[in-house]
Amino acid sequence: MSNAIPAQNDTAPATLPGDTRRKVTEIFTRDEIRMLTARSDIRGFIAVCFTWLTIGLCFVALAWASTQSLLVFVPVFLLALCILGGRQLSLAIQMHDASHGSLFKHKWLNHVFADWVCARPIWNDLHKYRAHHIIHHTHTGQDIDSDLSLVAAFPTTRASLARKLLRDAVGITGVKFFIGRFLMDAGYIKWTVANDVERLPRDGMTLPRRLAMLVRNVTPTLIVNGILFAVLWAAGHPWLFLVWILAYMTTFSVFVRIRSMAEHACTQRSPDMFLNTRTTRAGLLARATVAPLNVNYHIEHHVMASVPYFRLPLMHRMLRERGAVAAPPGYLDVLRLVSSRKAAEAG
Repeated sequence: MSNAIPAQNDTAPATLPGDTRRKVTEIFTRDEIRMLTARSDIRGFIAVCFTWLTIGLCFVALAWASTQSLLVFVPVFLLALCILGGRQLSLAIQMHDASHGSLFKHKWLNHVFADWVCARPIWNDLHKYRAHHIIHHTHTGQDIDSDLSLVAAFPTTRASLARKLLRDAVGITGVKFFIGRFLMDAGYIKWTVANDVERLPRDGMTLPRRLAMLVRNVTPTLIVNGILFAVLWAAGHPWLFLVWILAYMTTFSVFVRIRSMAEHACTQRSPDMFLNTRTTRAGLLARATVAPLNVNYHIEHHVMASVPYFRLPLMHRMLRERGAVAAPPGYLDVLRLVSSRKAAEAG
């Protein structure tokens, strides 16, 4: 948890000077901090179970639609791709919360259970992610921010943003991710969830050693996805696993990009969390796709990373009432901002 809460920049309420810096205890009482940071195993299980239940219902709907006409199957298929991509992002956010120890109350649930049911299904590693992510929180908006490459290119032109989203939507980004993940798991490049590519020294690594490392790193993901495939096979619809992979390579990539842009793109390069981070207003559609588990309350998360997802809206309201944050923009506002660069400027 950070010890200082600076005031917002020129978008903040007029009652707060731009250079005001306050401690957390100047905004919240210690009792309020204890209340906001109290975790719940029940709420953690609700998040995980709801996500997997929704994934299961998507598969059921697709299985049913496959017995109908194309006029029925096509829209159901496209909707399922979007819902599955959103739930895959939800699993990523649950992994993120568990890495902060806030998804569950008990350590084993955050460190082990969440790794297997949230991180591994989407080819991730909670423990590697935690080591990577702590750098982002410690140095947000600074040159050594581990996630800086995700937003460094913005603002860009509308045409450039459209090309990025198109590459995501057709699976080009997904293919690049698969290649990158294999290279990371084999020890060729440094592990990251950002866009940086840093080659690792060979240090006597032979091909057999790399293959052994690859097998060791990828086995948990293969096990979890193998179980998912086996369940779908036993249900008589093994082809649904291909839809799971397709969503991962397409809509998931789109939603990850939009979410990362909303959180930090076109914010100030400053250590001030109210200047280098953005909270975004999310309606039902956004919560189903780009903003699961209240991840849109990102200033609040950076102020106190130990606050669990279900208390972030309350924390936001408290910050608004006390004049610490302004009314947040919507996701369309963010998309307009990040694509506001003129073509002439880009040239």
